[in-house]
Amino acid sequence: MTTTTVTKRAATGALTGLALGDALGFPTEFNDVPSILAKTGPWREMDLPRPAIVTDDTQLTLALGRGLRTAMDRGPLTPKSLERPVREEFVEWYRSPENNRAPGNTCLTACGLLADAERRWQDASRVGSKGCGANMRVAPIGLAPGLTDEQRAGAAQLQSALTHGHPTALAASDLTAHAVRLLAEGAEPTGLVGLLRSYAYDNRTRYHEFWLGDLWTRAGDASPEQFIARGWDECLDILGRLQEAVRTVSPETDPCLATGEGWIAEEALATGLLCFLLFVDEPLTALRRAACTAGDSDSIACLTGAFAGAHLGADTWPAAWADRIEYRGELRELGTLWDA
Repeated sequence: MTTTTVTKRAATGALTGLALGDALGFPTEFNDVPSILAKTGPWREMDLPRPAIVTDDTQLTLALGRGLRTAMDRGPLTPKSLERPVREEFVEWYRSPENNRAPGNTCLTACGLLADAERRWQDASRVGSKGCGANMRVAPIGLAPGLTDEQRAGAAQLQSALTHGHPTALAASDLTAHAVRLLAEGAEPTGLVGLLRSYAYDNRTRYHEFWLGDLWTRAGDASPEQFIARGWDECLDILGRLQEAVRTVSPETDPCLATGEGWIAEEALATGLLCFLLFVDEPLTALRRAACTAGDSDSIACLTGAFAGAHLGADTWPAAWADRIEYRGELRELGTLWDA
C-alpha cells in the first residue's frame, strides 16, 4: 500500500462513499428521471434522506468485508479460506430481519441454497445471472491491503460466483475491484478506462480454476476459456461505450442513456464510472447525478461513491452526511483496518 493511500484513507473514503450513494439512491430506484425531479427538486440539490437508510448493497458489502477480514486474519488468502466465512456471512444476511431492503432474487435464491452446508457452492451459483448484485459489493476486495494481483482477481470473481455465476458478473466484479484498487493507489481518472480495457484484454481468456473450480461446466460452454471470454467481451463492449460517453455526454442528461440502466453487472460498472468521471472533483455532485437516473439508482450511486471515495479519500465526504449514514460504525471500523 502506498503512502498516498494511507494518507487519504482510501478504504474509509470508498466504503463511506459507497454507503452514501446507496442511501441517496434508495428512494429514487425504480423511478424515471421526471418522477425523481418532481419528488426531490433540482438534482444538483438532492439531500441525503433522513434517516440515511441503506439497502442490501451496503449490507452485502459489509458481509463480504467481514468474511474477507476473517479469512485474512487466518493467513494467506486462498479460495478455501475465503469461501467459508463469506458464505457464512451471506447466509446470516439472508436470515437477518434487516434483510428487508428489496434484495435481488439472485442473491436470495443463491443464499438460500448456500445455507445447506453440504452443498458445494458451485451448485448454488446462478450461472445464468449477471445482475449487478455481485459487483456493487466487491469494493472490499479492491481495498484490502497485501493481496497479490492473482489473489485480488480470484477473490473478486469467487465472491461474485457464490451468487452470480454468469461470466459477465465475474468479469465485472473483477474490473470493479481493479478500478477501486487503481484509484486508491493514485491512478489518474483520465486514464482509468484505458487501464481497465487493457486489463480486460489481458485477462480475456484467463479462467481462474484455482478459485472457481468447475463452475464453467454448468454453463454449457465448450471450454473454461470460452466461458470466461464471453464475460470479458461484454465488459469490453461496454467499456468502449463508456470511453465514448465520457467525451460526449452532457452532465445534464441521464447517464443511463449512454451506458445502460445498471440492472446488469457491466452496465452498473460503466454507468457508475461515468457518473464518477463526469464529476471527478465534485463527489457529491457525482453521487447526486448517479441517484437521479432511470435505472438501478442505488447500485449505480453506490459504485460511484466507491470510486470517488477511493480516489479522493475519507475527508472528501462532509461530516454532516457521513456521520448519519446507517452502519457508519462498522463501515469506519473496516475502513480504518485497511487504511492502517
